[in-house]
Amino acid sequence: MKEELILYMHAGSANHGCEAIVNSLCHMIKEKTVLISYFGEEDKKYTLKDLCHIRNERRFENHKIAHILYYIYRKLTKDETSFIRYRYKGIFGKDMSPIAISIGGDNYCYDSMLHDLRLSNKAFSERGVKTILLGCSIEPELLERDEIVKDLMQYHTIIARESITYEALTQKVNGPRILCYPDPAFTLRKKEITLPENFMPGNTLGINISPMIQDNEKESGITMDCYRELIRYVVEETDMQIALIPHVVRAQNDDRKPIHELYEEFKDTGRVVEIPDGSCEELKGIISKCRFFVGARTHATIAAYSTCVPTLVVGYSVKAKGIAKDLFGTEENYVLPVQSLKEKEDLKKAFLWLMKHEEEISEHLGQMMPAYIEKAFMTGKEVDRLWEECSRQ
Repeated sequence: MKEELILYMHAGSANHGCEAIVNSLCHMIKEKTVLISYFGEEDKKYTLKDLCHIRNERRFENHKIAHILYYIYRKLTKDETSFIRYRYKGIFGKDMSPIAISIGGDNYCYDSMLHDLRLSNKAFSERGVKTILLGCSIEPELLERDEIVKDLMQYHTIIARESITYEALTQKVNGPRILCYPDPAFTLRKKEITLPENFMPGNTLGINISPMIQDNEKESGITMDCYRELIRYVVEETDMQIALIPHVVRAQNDDRKPIHELYEEFKDTGRVVEIPDGSCEELKGIISKCRFFVGARTHATIAAYSTCVPTLVVGYSVKAKGIAKDLFGTEENYVLPVQSLKEKEDLKKAFLWLMKHEEEISEHLGQMMPAYIEKAFMTGKEVDRLWEECSRQ
């Protein structure tokens, strides 16, 4: 394989946040990249097909005999990274890249991903490859676990996307170069498309809801009850339209399911529009036309923030709090933890605060966002700098 910058731990473009990170990074770095993807067909469907060389991971479910053989081999040799080398076919060749980038996001927030994150980092490090954990958010409590800290110390560089993660890393992790730059997706280009009927530019509330926040609610059904109450208020008490906007469309974690449920309940009002799936650039174009945005998916809210749309995040983890804190100096009133939802009026009350402070929020974002986006480009400059350094060796 020709030396190309490797991107790995990518979850596929049906998660448009993952698509947005890779899309943005590819636009900001000089080197051509090879993207190792578990869902390569998704990536070819949206915006990544012309931006990077897409390589599908081998799936053990499609090669059951190989899975058994590798399991036996690993048992006999204790070579635990053999699974990774098999999955990332052709990557660990003679002329492999000197740099591999773990497309961080919130991967370290999920227990189900920690094993593969560690093994991938170890597999590359064993071959002398410099690994970068890029654009990451990590719960500070996770750094109390010695095995996690040991894994993180193997990275050459870690780029946190918000200050809560950065401060926790600098206190607990020694060895890697640790930096803090905004999420690359703040630089994402937007694509203008024909807006659907009933979408009123500049006077539409964009809404995103996800099964993920429903899974994190403390009281069963409270999330949907809160969204219903918010929509009911907007329809009855304002002249705004409402756009229901998905940002992840994978079968087992599909925003369109709760979105369609809400649409069916309120479609007869004539005030609600259901936005279909689109690329990350197209969805950002739609979100940018909203007057307000209430969102659960991190990169849907980043699309709103970066286009200066006053935004309320219905969050469940450090990423929402950290990004809001860096933008506004506090997460209070800007992030509503889903775990805190107790009454159906909670989301409506939080939105009323956003409406009351619309002008000052818009003005604040307009003033600070150009410099914030410029800082996000530092991630690309850091990657280019390290690539040039490796090329000289």
